[in-house]
Amino acid sequence: MPEPFDALRRPSERVAPDPDFAAELRDDLRRAILNGAGMTTTETPAAAAELRSLTPYLAVSDARAALDFYVEVFGAVRRGEPMLMDDGRVGHAELAIGDAVLMLAEEYPEIGHVAPREGGASVRVEVPDVDASVARALELGATLIRAVSDSPYGRGGSFRDPFGQRWLVSQAATPAAGPKPARHGQAMYFTFQVPEAEPAKSFYGAVLGWQFTPGSVSDAWGFAGPGLEGGLWAGDRQIGWKLMYAVDDLESALTRVRAQGGRAGEVEQHPYGTTADCTDNQGIEFWLWQKP
Repeated sequence: MPEPFDALRRPSERVAPDPDFAAELRDDLRRAILNGAGMTTTETPAAAAELRSLTPYLAVSDARAALDFYVEVFGAVRRGEPMLMDDGRVGHAELAIGDAVLMLAEEYPEIGHVAPREGGASVRVEVPDVDASVARALELGATLIRAVSDSPYGRGGSFRDPFGQRWLVSQAATPAAGPKPARHGQAMYFTFQVPEAEPAKSFYGAVLGWQFTPGSVSDAWGFAGPGLEGGLWAGDRQIGWKLMYAVDDLESALTRVRAQGGRAGEVEQHPYGTTADCTDNQGIEFWLWQKP
């Protein structure tokens, strides 16, 4: 009688997946990614968003189109599938924008739930790039109310969307960029080096909700996200993450870098501390930082 575990010793053989199963699995994964279904609060903006003491609830003329519009313009993330009523109208839908929730439904004149035709309340929303968001809104049929401009309280503009809602769009504020005191060996600042800044800002702003502010040098941007603070730097250099590590004694650390086969760059003095650009024994770039 053969041993059942003998099969484990045989060479593995590739088996073509059932086409129907593969298609169903792809659909399930697509819905999970787009809608945040079954994911933890650290995995998607949709799950991280929470109901606050005050939550906007909009009446829109076309809920399906409005959902697409807010995803495209504000980088919103759908929170599950909309609730459909017997007559086909959307009775309730939710979006995550940053850490907040936006609720909306189709117009229901029979209960007084209608979109404003003139005037009406405005909803203020913070976005990573206010110029890009307003420009995209106008491309999709919004009407400009106030052009994007700088003011004492920040950069912003306003528009009315194609569904009757007025929006005050503001540049999202980010914490002041720059290294913070940290323990020896701690990664305490992150620089993401990319070939081009604008495609990266658009991608990571939409996917992860990063918020960007102009940096101090050309093609550099500060960014902030949940639990993350760093800089985006575009140009012809090593692509990927470049970390800054805190050390108690920079000169001693540079000696250890050289002893282990790495390269230690020149020591530089900055208002926020002393740094050196280094490369490890496999050619990966990093910085070392000592507090002032």
